[in-house]
Amino acid sequence: MTPLIEVCVEGVDAVVTAQQNGADRVELCAGLALGGLTPGPGVVERALEVARIPVHVLVRPREGDFLYSDEEFTTLLRDVEWLRECSVHGVVIGCLTQAGEVDRERTRQLVQAARPMSVTFHRAFDQARDPLEALEVLVECGVDRVLTSGQRGSAVEGAATLRQLVSAAGNRITILGCGGLRPHNIRQVLEGVPLAEVHFSALQAVPSPMTFGQTQVHFNKAAPDTEDLKRETSAEQVRRMVELIRTFMG
Repeated sequence: MTPLIEVCVEGVDAVVTAQQNGADRVELCAGLALGGLTPGPGVVERALEVARIPVHVLVRPREGDFLYSDEEFTTLLRDVEWLRECSVHGVVIGCLTQAGEVDRERTRQLVQAARPMSVTFHRAFDQARDPLEALEVLVECGVDRVLTSGQRGSAVEGAATLRQLVSAAGNRITILGCGGLRPHNIRQVLEGVPLAEVHFSALQAVPSPMTFGQTQVHFNKAAPDTEDLKRETSAEQVRRMVELIRTFMG
């Protein structure tokens, strides 16, 4: 069976690029350089207007860990409730405890607030202490799918754990495989792991079209040399990945 193809995108232009080049679904984010953050309301509303494929929206209030204060968790709930009112197809969430376990109570609350939307637990899962135990908690909480690289830097490195997770999940929850998936390795991953869904970003850096800029003022203090570049979803990369997946698995 051909896996469902989800492309992680940043902005409405990328939604259009992904769907025009064969994606089955998009995960809509902001701040992918920070690991992904909740996109703004204008982005969400316009994405829903232009999308002909399901849109799942990341709900993550900040960069860093997945242990949230009470106020941060309240904003998570508010965002999920607003997205439900917008008729978004799905939300992507994740909360851990201080000990590195899935936060049962908060995950249950988020799932309850999200329904009838689909719920994905994001790569906070890859920071959990025990992946198989975390998977059982997510099944118990009613989560629909888990985004994971098998708790490694890439799906290639995490293939053994991904196989364990797919086997343990059965038909109770979907394993959405991710992590450095590219044209040169997608076949290797799919040959080794029977994934029902795959996730990749297909980002590329392109020069800014700006013809003037103040060279003494920097907004990205961590990487000032990148300010004349912007990252966008590559139509060619999406199209190539879709072709490879569907040819190999079709």
